[in-house]
Amino acid sequence: MSEWLQNINWSAALPLVRATILISVGLILASLASRLAARGLRPRLSTHVLQLIRRLVFYVVLALFLASALRELGFSLAVLMGAAGVLTVAIGFASQTTASNLISGLFLIGERSFEVGEIIKVGQTTGEVLSIDPLSVKLRTLDNLHVRIPNETLIKSEVTTLNRYPIRRLDLTLGVAYKEDLNRVRDVLMQAAEANLNCLDEPAPLFIFIGFGDSSLNIQFSVWARRENFLTLRNSISAEIKQAFDEVGIEIPFPHRTIYTGEVTKPMPVQLMRQAEPDATDRQD
Repeated sequence: MSEWLQNINWSAALPLVRATILISVGLILASLASRLAARGLRPRLSTHVLQLIRRLVFYVVLALFLASALRELGFSLAVLMGAAGVLTVAIGFASQTTASNLISGLFLIGERSFEVGEIIKVGQTTGEVLSIDPLSVKLRTLDNLHVRIPNETLIKSEVTTLNRYPIRRLDLTLGVAYKEDLNRVRDVLMQAAEANLNCLDEPAPLFIFIGFGDSSLNIQFSVWARRENFLTLRNSISAEIKQAFDEVGIEIPFPHRTIYTGEVTKPMPVQLMRQAEPDATDRQD
């Protein structure tokens, strides 16, 4: 053992030892620096910005220690920087989509259209924002699926934030028969909204006559609810309106069709014919 230790060229192994120590210390200090930076900026910045700053600080500190370790091993930093520049240009031409997503991510961070924890809708996808990364946004859908959406898609698409504000409006489209009195219909709807505990008094419910439909008088009835009670209101108010209409005899019509045979005001007559029973001779045959 002593002979093996004596045969080791310690002068040649010393740079490798120093490089290993630098990398180890760099990992520890990078982790501590990223945590301290996030903790110090937490009161002033949003969650996704803190995540990006934490990653940036970690990799910057680690890169400095890696550069020192490579220098200890005898690598020329000037050569490495030149090679990195050429490689960066080559990668930039080869990955234009990645660059577009990266630039789009910077715009998303600057605009702050949504934040981590909010629920957004992009196209047909609705979910909670898990992270906003340089290249993509991660969502957890309402049926517990993990969806990755590129940042470029978000910049080009319409993004709806569902829980940004404390209250939401529910719009119900209704149809009643032509024989019904709209003032009476309005009173019944207002009473149904007043009886529902999830419906807010302020803003007040809104009754709008949309127009004359093919088979009904079309109405929009809008009610407001707190964000956390929105789904409960949507499920309960429709059943309560139907029950209220049935109790007072307001008709919700189904589509009607009238057939004419050339005359303007007189519909085509329809006569039902009963099939004649066979006589005794036919039955004997």
